Amino acid sequence: MRAYVEFEISEGAYEISCPDSQCPAQGVMTLPEIAHLTTSNLMKKHHRYRLNREIELDKTRTWCPRAGCETVCLIGTNHQQQQQQQQHSDSLPSTSNAPNTSVSSSFGIVSNELNGKNSDTLSATTPLLCAVQCPSCKDEFCSACKKAWHPNITCEEHSRRLVADGQDDIGIPFDNDLIKCCPMCAVPIEKDEGCAQMMCKRCKHVFCWYCLASLDDDFLLRHYDKGPCKNKLGHSRASVVWHRAQVIGIFAGFGILLLVASPLLLLAAPCIICCKCRSCSGSKIDEGDGEMDEATALQR
Repeated sequence: MRAYVEFEISEGAYEISCPDSQCPAQGVMTLPEIAHLTTSNLMKKHHRYRLNREIELDKTRTWCPRAGCETVCLIGTNHQQQQQQQQHSDSLPSTSNAPNTSVSSSFGIVSNELNGKNSDTLSATTPLLCAVQCPSCKDEFCSACKKAWHPNITCEEHSRRLVADGQDDIGIPFDNDLIKCCPMCAVPIEKDEGCAQMMCKRCKHVFCWYCLASLDDDFLLRHYDKGPCKNKLGHSRASVVWHRAQVIGIFAGFGILLLVASPLLLLAAPCIICCKCRSCSGSKIDEGDGEMDEATALQR
Protein backbone atom coordinates (compact mmCIF):
# COMPACT_ATOMS: atom_id res chain seq x y z
CA MET A 1 0.00 0.00 0.00
CA ARG A 2 2.86 2.37 0.81
CA ALA A 3 4.47 1.70 -2.59
CA TYR A 4 1.13 2.39 -4.32
CA VAL A 5 0.69 5.74 -2.56
CA GLU A 6 4.28 6.80 -3.31
CA PHE A 7 3.83 5.87 -6.97
CA GLU A 8 0.59 7.88 -7.26
CA ILE A 9 2.23 10.93 -5.68
CA SER A 10 5.24 10.68 -7.99
CA GLU A 11 2.82 10.63 -10.95
CA GLY A 12 1.17 13.85 -9.75
CA ALA A 13 -2.20 12.37 -8.75
CA TYR A 14 -4.62 14.93 -7.30
CA GLU A 15 -6.69 12.26 -5.53
CA ILE A 16 -5.52 8.76 -4.62
CA SER A 17 -8.29 6.23 -5.04
CA CYS A 18 -8.64 2.84 -3.37
CA PRO A 19 -6.32 0.34 -5.11
CA ASP A 20 -8.93 -2.43 -4.85
CA SER A 21 -10.79 -2.55 -8.17
CA GLN A 22 -13.63 -4.48 -6.48
CA CYS A 23 -14.13 -1.85 -3.78
CA PRO A 24 -17.88 -1.02 -3.75
CA ALA A 25 -17.34 2.44 -2.26
CA GLN A 26 -14.83 3.57 -4.92
CA GLY A 27 -13.61 6.13 -2.43
CA VAL A 28 -10.44 8.20 -2.20
CA MET A 29 -7.86 8.33 0.55
CA THR A 30 -7.93 11.23 2.99
CA LEU A 31 -4.91 13.44 3.62
CA PRO A 32 -4.24 11.94 7.11
CA GLU A 33 -4.27 8.45 5.59
CA ILE A 34 -1.83 9.53 2.87
CA ALA A 35 0.43 11.22 5.43
CA HIS A 36 0.47 8.01 7.51
CA LEU A 37 1.73 5.97 4.54
CA THR A 38 4.37 8.29 3.10
CA THR A 39 7.26 10.54 4.05
CA SER A 40 7.07 14.25 4.81
CA ASN A 41 8.89 15.18 1.58
CA LEU A 42 6.42 13.25 -0.56
CA MET A 43 3.54 14.76 1.40
CA LYS A 44 4.84 18.26 0.64
CA LYS A 45 5.02 17.32 -3.02
CA HIS A 46 1.43 16.02 -2.88
CA HIS A 47 0.24 19.27 -1.27
CA ARG A 48 2.00 21.15 -4.06
CA TYR A 49 0.25 19.08 -6.73
CA ARG A 50 -3.11 19.67 -5.06
CA LEU A 51 -2.51 23.42 -4.87
CA ASN A 52 -1.53 23.53 -8.55
CA ARG A 53 -4.70 21.66 -9.49
CA GLU A 54 -6.94 23.86 -7.34
CA ILE A 55 -5.51 27.06 -8.83
CA GLU A 56 -5.80 25.58 -12.31
CA LEU A 57 -9.54 25.00 -11.75
CA ASP A 58 -10.10 28.36 -10.03
CA LYS A 59 -10.81 31.08 -12.61
CA THR A 60 -10.21 33.83 -10.03
CA ARG A 61 -6.59 32.83 -9.29
CA THR A 62 -3.51 32.14 -11.36
CA TRP A 63 0.23 31.66 -10.94
CA CYS A 64 2.62 34.44 -11.84
CA PRO A 65 4.27 33.22 -15.07
CA ARG A 66 7.66 34.75 -14.28
CA ALA A 67 10.23 32.04 -13.63
CA GLY A 68 11.08 31.68 -9.93
CA CYS A 69 8.30 33.97 -8.68
CA GLU A 70 5.73 31.29 -7.69
CA THR A 71 3.17 33.86 -6.48
CA VAL A 72 -0.57 33.23 -6.63
CA CYS A 73 -2.21 36.27 -8.27
CA LEU A 74 -5.85 37.26 -8.07
CA ILE A 75 -7.56 38.01 -11.36
CA GLY A 76 -9.41 41.35 -11.29
CA THR A 77 -13.01 41.80 -10.22
CA ASN A 78 -15.86 41.43 -12.68
CA HIS A 79 -16.17 45.20 -13.15
CA GLN A 80 -12.44 45.64 -13.78
CA GLN A 81 -12.43 42.75 -16.22
CA GLN A 82 -15.35 44.16 -18.19
CA GLN A 83 -13.71 47.59 -18.37
CA GLN A 84 -10.38 46.20 -19.63
CA GLN A 85 -12.15 43.81 -21.99
CA GLN A 86 -14.12 46.72 -23.49
CA GLN A 87 -10.98 48.86 -23.83
CA HIS A 88 -9.10 45.97 -25.43
CA SER A 89 -11.97 45.29 -27.87
CA ASP A 90 -12.22 48.97 -28.82
CA SER A 91 -8.49 49.13 -29.58
CA LEU A 92 -8.58 46.14 -31.94
CA PRO A 93 -9.44 46.61 -35.63
CA SER A 94 -13.04 45.64 -36.39
CA THR A 95 -14.25 43.87 -39.53
CA SER A 96 -17.73 43.34 -40.90
CA ASN A 97 -17.31 39.56 -40.74
CA ALA A 98 -16.14 39.48 -37.14
CA PRO A 99 -18.41 37.67 -34.65
CA ASN A 100 -20.50 39.74 -32.25
CA THR A 101 -19.08 39.22 -28.75
CA SER A 102 -20.96 40.31 -25.65
CA VAL A 103 -19.93 40.01 -22.00
CA SER A 104 -22.63 38.85 -19.62
CA SER A 105 -23.16 40.21 -16.14
CA SER A 106 -22.05 37.02 -14.40
CA PHE A 107 -18.34 36.46 -13.74
CA GLY A 108 -16.27 34.93 -16.48
CA ILE A 109 -19.08 34.17 -18.96
CA VAL A 110 -18.65 35.13 -22.59
CA SER A 111 -21.43 34.80 -25.16
CA ASN A 112 -20.53 34.76 -28.87
CA GLU A 113 -22.96 35.23 -31.71
CA LEU A 114 -21.80 33.99 -35.08
CA ASN A 115 -23.97 34.49 -38.16
CA GLY A 116 -26.92 35.44 -35.98
CA LYS A 117 -26.80 32.28 -33.84
CA ASN A 118 -25.62 31.88 -30.26
CA SER A 119 -22.60 29.66 -29.87
CA ASP A 120 -22.96 27.06 -27.14
CA THR A 121 -19.48 25.67 -27.59
CA LEU A 122 -17.81 28.12 -25.22
CA SER A 123 -17.34 27.09 -21.64
CA ALA A 124 -19.12 29.00 -18.92
CA THR A 125 -15.77 29.54 -17.27
CA THR A 126 -14.01 31.17 -20.22
CA PRO A 127 -11.80 33.88 -18.67
CA LEU A 128 -12.19 37.48 -19.72
CA LEU A 129 -9.17 39.26 -21.13
CA CYS A 130 -7.66 41.58 -18.53
CA ALA A 131 -4.31 42.64 -17.10
CA VAL A 132 -3.08 40.97 -13.92
CA GLN A 133 -0.28 42.45 -11.81
CA CYS A 134 1.79 40.20 -9.59
CA PRO A 135 1.99 41.61 -6.04
CA SER A 136 5.53 40.25 -5.60
CA CYS A 137 7.48 41.01 -8.77
CA LYS A 138 5.06 43.71 -10.06
CA ASP A 139 5.03 42.20 -13.56
CA GLU A 140 1.84 42.70 -15.56
CA PHE A 141 0.58 39.85 -17.71
CA CYS A 142 -2.51 38.78 -19.65
CA SER A 143 -5.10 36.71 -17.78
CA ALA A 144 -5.81 34.58 -20.86
CA CYS A 145 -2.42 33.67 -22.39
CA LYS A 146 -0.27 34.41 -19.29
CA LYS A 147 2.18 36.42 -21.39
CA ALA A 148 3.15 40.08 -21.04
CA TRP A 149 0.10 42.34 -21.16
CA HIS A 150 -0.76 43.33 -24.73
CA PRO A 151 -3.53 45.95 -24.67
CA ASN A 152 -3.77 46.60 -28.41
CA ILE A 153 -3.33 43.16 -30.01
CA THR A 154 -4.84 39.70 -29.65
CA CYS A 155 -3.18 36.85 -27.77
CA GLU A 156 -2.47 34.97 -31.00
CA GLU A 157 -0.77 37.94 -32.64
CA HIS A 158 1.25 38.65 -29.51
CA SER A 159 2.40 35.00 -29.35
CA ARG A 160 3.49 35.12 -32.98
CA ARG A 161 5.53 38.24 -32.29
CA LEU A 162 7.22 36.59 -29.31
CA VAL A 163 8.07 33.51 -31.36
CA ALA A 164 9.50 35.71 -34.11
CA ASP A 165 11.65 37.50 -31.52
CA GLY A 166 12.78 34.20 -29.95
CA GLN A 167 11.15 34.95 -26.61
CA ASP A 168 8.48 33.40 -24.42
CA ASP A 169 6.49 34.42 -21.35
CA ILE A 170 7.21 38.02 -20.24
CA GLY A 171 10.32 38.30 -22.39
CA ILE A 172 12.15 35.25 -21.08
CA PRO A 173 14.52 34.12 -23.85
CA PHE A 174 14.80 30.42 -24.61
CA ASP A 175 16.23 28.06 -27.19
CA ASN A 176 13.45 26.53 -29.31
CA ASP A 177 15.61 23.44 -29.86
CA LEU A 178 15.84 22.66 -26.13
CA ILE A 179 12.65 24.02 -24.51
CA LYS A 180 9.14 23.88 -25.93
CA CYS A 181 5.64 24.08 -24.48
CA CYS A 182 3.25 21.16 -24.41
CA PRO A 183 0.64 21.76 -27.15
CA MET A 184 -2.09 20.51 -24.81
CA CYS A 185 -1.45 22.23 -21.45
CA ALA A 186 1.31 24.75 -22.41
CA VAL A 187 3.74 23.53 -19.72
CA PRO A 188 7.40 24.21 -20.68
CA ILE A 189 9.31 20.98 -21.41
CA GLU A 190 13.08 20.68 -21.72
CA LYS A 191 14.54 17.95 -23.92
CA ASP A 192 18.06 17.00 -22.91
CA GLU A 193 18.20 13.51 -24.40
CA GLY A 194 16.09 10.74 -25.90
CA CYS A 195 13.97 10.44 -29.03
CA ALA A 196 11.50 12.87 -30.58
CA GLN A 197 8.44 11.13 -29.14
CA MET A 198 7.64 13.22 -26.06
CA MET A 199 5.06 12.71 -23.31
CA CYS A 200 4.02 15.57 -21.05
CA LYS A 201 4.28 14.50 -17.42
CA ARG A 202 1.44 16.80 -16.45
CA CYS A 203 -1.33 15.94 -18.93
CA LYS A 204 0.16 12.68 -20.39
CA HIS A 205 -0.17 14.06 -23.93
CA VAL A 206 2.18 12.40 -26.45
CA PHE A 207 3.47 14.59 -29.25
CA CYS A 208 6.30 15.06 -31.74
CA TRP A 209 9.12 17.27 -30.49
CA TYR A 210 9.79 18.87 -33.87
CA CYS A 211 6.31 19.75 -35.21
CA LEU A 212 4.25 19.31 -31.97
CA ALA A 213 1.83 16.99 -33.80
CA SER A 214 -0.24 14.67 -31.60
CA LEU A 215 1.01 11.07 -31.33
CA ASP A 216 -1.62 9.83 -28.87
CA ASP A 217 -3.11 7.42 -31.43
CA ASP A 218 0.04 6.76 -33.46
CA PHE A 219 1.01 3.44 -31.89
CA LEU A 220 3.14 2.42 -34.89
CA LEU A 221 5.00 5.77 -35.08
CA ARG A 222 4.06 6.23 -38.73
CA HIS A 223 4.41 9.99 -38.27
CA TYR A 224 8.16 9.60 -38.81
CA ASP A 225 7.79 7.78 -42.14
CA LYS A 226 6.85 10.85 -44.17
CA GLY A 227 6.62 14.61 -44.06
CA PRO A 228 9.09 17.08 -42.52
CA CYS A 229 9.77 14.77 -39.54
CA LYS A 230 10.77 11.77 -41.66
CA ASN A 231 13.56 9.72 -40.05
CA LYS A 232 13.83 12.20 -37.14
CA LEU A 233 12.56 9.89 -34.40
CA GLY A 234 16.04 9.32 -33.00
CA HIS A 235 15.99 5.50 -33.10
CA SER A 236 17.44 3.10 -35.63
CA ARG A 237 15.24 1.59 -38.30
CA ALA A 238 15.63 -1.85 -36.73
CA SER A 239 14.34 -0.64 -33.34
CA VAL A 240 11.32 1.00 -35.01
CA VAL A 241 10.52 -2.22 -36.89
CA TRP A 242 10.86 -4.20 -33.66
CA HIS A 243 8.54 -1.78 -31.85
CA ARG A 244 5.93 -2.10 -34.58
CA ALA A 245 6.22 -5.89 -34.53
CA GLN A 246 5.61 -5.89 -30.78
CA VAL A 247 2.54 -3.64 -31.08
CA ILE A 248 1.09 -5.71 -33.92
CA GLY A 249 1.83 -8.90 -31.97
CA ILE A 250 -0.02 -7.61 -28.91
CA PHE A 251 -3.10 -6.67 -30.92
CA ALA A 252 -2.97 -9.93 -32.88
CA GLY A 253 -2.65 -11.91 -29.66
CA PHE A 254 -5.70 -10.27 -28.15
CA GLY A 255 -7.62 -10.89 -31.38
CA ILE A 256 -6.69 -14.59 -31.48
CA LEU A 257 -7.51 -14.98 -27.80
CA LEU A 258 -10.91 -13.39 -28.33
CA LEU A 259 -11.52 -15.54 -31.40
CA VAL A 260 -10.66 -18.74 -29.54
CA ALA A 261 -12.54 -17.82 -26.38
CA SER A 262 -15.77 -16.75 -28.10
CA PRO A 263 -17.02 -20.30 -28.97
CA LEU A 264 -16.05 -21.54 -25.52
CA LEU A 265 -17.99 -18.72 -23.90
CA LEU A 266 -21.01 -19.46 -26.08
CA LEU A 267 -20.89 -23.14 -25.09
CA ALA A 268 -20.36 -22.38 -21.43
CA ALA A 269 -23.07 -19.72 -21.20
CA PRO A 270 -26.03 -22.19 -20.92
CA CYS A 271 -24.22 -24.18 -18.23
CA ILE A 272 -23.48 -21.04 -16.23
CA ILE A 273 -27.10 -19.88 -16.52
CA CYS A 274 -28.40 -23.33 -15.46
CA CYS A 275 -26.10 -23.43 -12.44
CA LYS A 276 -27.16 -19.92 -11.48
CA CYS A 277 -30.86 -20.77 -11.78
CA ARG A 278 -30.38 -24.02 -9.85
CA SER A 279 -28.64 -22.24 -6.99
CA CYS A 280 -31.40 -19.61 -6.88
CA SER A 281 -34.15 -22.25 -6.89
CA GLY A 282 -32.32 -24.23 -4.20
CA SER A 283 -32.14 -21.19 -1.93
CA LYS A 284 -35.85 -20.55 -2.45
CA ILE A 285 -36.67 -24.19 -1.56
CA ASP A 286 -34.58 -23.92 1.60
CA GLU A 287 -36.42 -20.73 2.55
CA GLY A 288 -39.76 -22.47 1.94
CA ASP A 289 -38.76 -25.45 4.11
CA GLY A 290 -37.73 -23.09 6.87
CA GLU A 291 -41.08 -21.30 6.76
CA MET A 292 -42.95 -24.65 6.88
CA ASP A 293 -40.92 -25.74 9.90
CA GLU A 294 -41.75 -22.49 11.68
CA ALA A 295 -45.46 -22.90 10.88
CA THR A 296 -45.43 -26.50 12.17
CA ALA A 297 -43.73 -25.43 15.37
CA LEU A 298 -46.32 -22.72 15.95
CA GLN A 299 -49.19 -25.18 15.43
CA ARG A 300 -47.73 -27.49 18.04
